[in-house]
Amino acid sequence: MAASDGVGNGAVVVVFDFDKTIIDCDSDNWVVDALGATGRFDELLRRLPWNSAIDAMMGELHAEGRTVEEVAACRRAAPLSPRVAAAVETAHALGCELRVLSDANAFFVGAVLEHHGLAGYFSAVDTNPAFVDGDGRLRILPYHDFHAPAAGHGCTLPTCPPNMCKGKVMERIVDEISCGGGGGGAGGRRRVVYLGDGRGDYCPSLKLTERDYVMPRKGYPVWDLIAGDRDAVRGDVREWADFDDLEAVLLGIVAECLTSEQEEDDDDDDGEAAPAPAPADQCRALQPTLASGQDQAILPKAVHVPN
Repeated sequence: MAASDGVGNGAVVVVFDFDKTIIDCDSDNWVVDALGATGRFDELLRRLPWNSAIDAMMGELHAEGRTVEEVAACRRAAPLSPRVAAAVETAHALGCELRVLSDANAFFVGAVLEHHGLAGYFSAVDTNPAFVDGDGRLRILPYHDFHAPAAGHGCTLPTCPPNMCKGKVMERIVDEISCGGGGGGAGGRRRVVYLGDGRGDYCPSLKLTERDYVMPRKGYPVWDLIAGDRDAVRGDVREWADFDDLEAVLLGIVAECLTSEQEEDDDDDDGEAAPAPAPADQCRALQPTLASGQDQAILPKAVHVPN
C-alpha cells in the first residue's frame, strides 16, 4: 500500500467499530427498515444467526426485484455525525493509522465511507465479506466460516457471534503493529485505541494492554460489560456518550500518546537502547491472508485502501 504521509508511522493505531460508532445506527436494520422488510427479517432471525439472516434477507429482496444500487442508496442515507468525520480527518492528519473492525459487512461499510469521503483515511477494513454475484444479488458471508466441520473462530466468550470474533482479529492487528510497523517509542509497539459500543466489542477490549486505550460508548452493552468487571480490561478506559465526546476524547488520547512518544524518543536519545525490531521473516509470516477472489468482491476481510 502506498500510504500517505504519517499513516503507519505514528504512535497510535485507532480501530473503530462501525455501527453506532462511526454511524449512529445499526447498518443492517437501517437497510431492512428502509426497504420495508422489518417483519420478514425478524422472522428470519428466529431460525438463523444474524449474519446468515441478513444474507438471506438480501436474497429475498433481490428476488423481488430490489437492486444493489437501491441497497447502496439506503446505506448512503445512514446518519454520520460531522464530529466523527472531523475526528477521523484530524487523527489521520496527526499521523495515526486508522482501521475499521466491524461485524457489519464490506458492502455497507464501503458505501458509507465512500459517500462521506472517508474511505481513503482507513488503511484496512476487517468485516464480513460481501460481493455481488453473477445474478446481481448481494451476498454477505461470515468473516469466520462457522458452517464447515472444525471451522469457526474457536472463541468461547458468549459475547462473540459465531461469524466473527473481533478479539481474534485484534490479536492479529496487534501482531502486525508489533513487527516493524513504525513508531512505538520505547514501548516496543504502537498504542491501540479501540472504539465500540456492542457486546462483540468486549472481546477485542480484553486483548489490549496497559499501553492501550478502550473507548466504550457509555450506556451501551460494551460499557455495561466493562463496568461489570473493570479489572478484566487492562487498557485505559475512556468512555464517550455522544459524537462530540467521541471527537474530544479520541483527540485527547492522541495528544497524550504523541507527547508520550516524544518523551520516550528523548529518553532513547539520552543513551537508552531502543528495542530491536522483529525479524523481517517473522513479520511477513504475520501478514493477513486476503479472502479468495469472488465475483465483483467488495472489501473482503482485511483490505488495504489506497490513500
